[in-house]
Amino acid sequence: MIEPVGDECLRARLVAALEDAGFGWEQVAGCRRLGGGTFSDVYGVRTAEGARAVVKLAPATGSPVLRYERGILGTEAWYLRTVRERTSVPVPTVLAVSAGDEGGPGDHLVTSECPGVPWEELARSVGAEARAALREELGGHMARVHAVTGTEGFGYPALPFGPLRSGWREAFLEMVDSVLDDAGRFGVTLPRPAGEIRDVIAAESSSLDEVTTPRLVHWDLWDGNILAERRPDGPRITALIDAERALWGDPVAELVSLALFHDITRDEPFLRGYRAAGGSVSFDASTRNRMALYRAYLYLIMWVEARPRRFGAAQLAWLERDVFEPLGVMLDAWARGEGPVAHWWPRG
Repeated sequence: MIEPVGDECLRARLVAALEDAGFGWEQVAGCRRLGGGTFSDVYGVRTAEGARAVVKLAPATGSPVLRYERGILGTEAWYLRTVRERTSVPVPTVLAVSAGDEGGPGDHLVTSECPGVPWEELARSVGAEARAALREELGGHMARVHAVTGTEGFGYPALPFGPLRSGWREAFLEMVDSVLDDAGRFGVTLPRPAGEIRDVIAAESSSLDEVTTPRLVHWDLWDGNILAERRPDGPRITALIDAERALWGDPVAELVSLALFHDITRDEPFLRGYRAAGGSVSFDASTRNRMALYRAYLYLIMWVEARPRRFGAAQLAWLERDVFEPLGVMLDAWARGEGPVAHWWPRG
C-alpha cells in the first residue's frame, strides 16, 4: 500500500531521495509515513523485490531550525558509518545521504530498515528478567561505541559549528551558547535570563576539563531510538537509530540521554553490561557534576525546540512540568552556590 505523501514538493523530494539510493519510484510497492520523530518527515519504503528502506527528509531550506540541526542528517550518516566500520553494534546501513550545508538543514538520508520495534513497545510485553537482559545488552553496545575515539577534537561535526574544538569544555559551552541564542531568535521564555544561564553553567564547568579524549556519543538514546525484537532465545536489540545529535564528547553524557527522567545509577543491568564490555564509569562528584550540566543542556534543547516545531498544548504542558520547571530548580540551586551535584537527577 502506498500512502499519500503530503504535498507535491514533499513527494518530489522523496522520489529524488530514493533515486539517490538507487530505487526508482516505479519499483515502490509500499510506502508509509513513520511516526516517533519531530524533526524530519520519515517514510518506510518497500520495493517489489522486497528491499526495505527508511527515508528521512529534513525540513525544507528556510524552515526554522536550531543551529545544531543544520546538516544533522549528515551527522547521523557519519555516526552510522562510523559505528558500522569500527564496532559490532547493530545500526542501519546508509544507502544515500544529502548532507546540506551551513546555510540550511540537510536534505535527505536513506538507510536500510532494521527489524524490530521501539524498546518501549516491546518492553511492555516482556517480563522483568527479559527487560533486564535487554538493558545489559544495551550497556555492552554502548561500551563498544564509547571505545571509538576521535583525533581531531570535540563537538558536533555539523558545519554550523565550524572546526572541532581542542577541549571539551570549550565545545560544550559553545553548544550551550548556541541553544541560548536559538531561544532568543525564536522568542522562547527561559527559566532565567540567557546571560545568567550562561554564567551559572560556565561557573560549574571546570569538571569538563577532566574529559581529555573525544569519544563517540549518540546522545539521543531514549527508548524510541532503540529497536528490539523477540527471538527464540529471548528478546534482543536489533538497532540503535536516529543519531542526529551525535558528537565527539564525553561518554558520561550518554548516561543522561539513556535515563533522562530516571536515575542511571540504579540501572544495575545496564551498568553491569557496560562494565563487562570494557566501559568505565564511577559516580563520583565530578561525574555527577558533569551529568547535571548535560541534563541542563538537553532540557534547554527540549524546551527551545518546541517553538520552531510548533508543539501542541498537551506536549507543551508536559515539557513545562517535566523539563522547564526542573531546569529552573537546577539553575536556581546553582545560582545560590549549591552546585549541581545535589540536583543532577530529575524529581520523582
